[in-house]
Amino acid sequence: MFAFSSLRSQPVRILEPSNKVFLSGFIPENPHSHGEMDFVKGPDQSVKWMDDHSHSHMGETSEIAEQLAKKVKVLCWVMTSPSNLEKKAKHVKATWGKRCNILLFMSSEADPSYPAIKLPVSEGRENLWAKTKEAFKFVYENYVDKADWFLKADDDSYVIVENLRHFLKDKDTNKGLYYGRRFKPYVAQGYMSGGAGYVLSKQALRSFVADGLPDPRKCRSDNGGAEDLEMGKCLGNVGVIAGDSRDELGRERFNPFIPEHHLIPGILPKTMWYWHYNFYEAKNGPDCCSDYAITFHYVPPNMMYVMEYLIYHLKPFGARVQQICSKDEPKDPKVPALHSTNQSDKNQSKIVSKFMQKPNQKYLDTNEIEPKNG
Repeated sequence: MFAFSSLRSQPVRILEPSNKVFLSGFIPENPHSHGEMDFVKGPDQSVKWMDDHSHSHMGETSEIAEQLAKKVKVLCWVMTSPSNLEKKAKHVKATWGKRCNILLFMSSEADPSYPAIKLPVSEGRENLWAKTKEAFKFVYENYVDKADWFLKADDDSYVIVENLRHFLKDKDTNKGLYYGRRFKPYVAQGYMSGGAGYVLSKQALRSFVADGLPDPRKCRSDNGGAEDLEMGKCLGNVGVIAGDSRDELGRERFNPFIPEHHLIPGILPKTMWYWHYNFYEAKNGPDCCSDYAITFHYVPPNMMYVMEYLIYHLKPFGARVQQICSKDEPKDPKVPALHSTNQSDKNQSKIVSKFMQKPNQKYLDTNEIEPKNG
């Protein structure tokens, strides 16, 4: 049998210019390592975009995502601490967190501005299992009927919430299911990586809190143990199924590292624990990750804003982003038809054609490409 506990990875690479510490390519030494990220700090102020009409992209709409948000309600709770609210949680709230139907930060001190919930636990890596139990208990007691799915993420996770809803839209929340990055050791059906985040159905939440936690034979009652592993054991003992979250090409949706580490071959050494923990064969390069990826982990605050820009703001002119529109998604005559392959936006093509017909026009009038008000 492979000795999983003996696996270690490459050391952390740190740069310290101008007395400021920056993290470059953090690789955890084991599946539950996290503390090395605690010193990473983002900008003092949240970075904000102008999301008004003048900054939208012609021919694009968010109506499908907005309608899906009404159909698939997701509560996101984020593991954090009082010292990380300003360093990390603030930037989660300013980026991906705002797309959750309900967003909560789980801490040991209350702060209604986030909101951060005061749980009856002490801080520290040794108490993550205790915090996870108390967090899900709080969610169950206060929000079980206010959402359909319940996502646990870290304060250095980045979540594409729209892709999470798209993945879950055909799943039955009244069945005991949970999804994430599936690891294989120690639990027969596997368990979900804590860093990559995992999402519970309504029934899974009920089974965990009402059936599992009161019974020490099913769920570990003390505070010890790795949070994600103990969660996997407990959910397995109460009949919750660890589901397959890969896409139709076998690419992963939940990712335990930053995009660079998955996309660039050779960054993650083949001797590290990661390659032996995955339930399904892990891949490097373009086949690593689904085009509809849901999570990445170990994302510093600055990178959250970079990802926010790349995902939601940067667009190639004249090309429509590839979409998948299933037969049961909301149909609205105001929503442009979506296609399974990239194609030029008709409105943008007309603008380009109009411009090309005016060879003497030195500059393109911006009024021709900006949407008209009214």
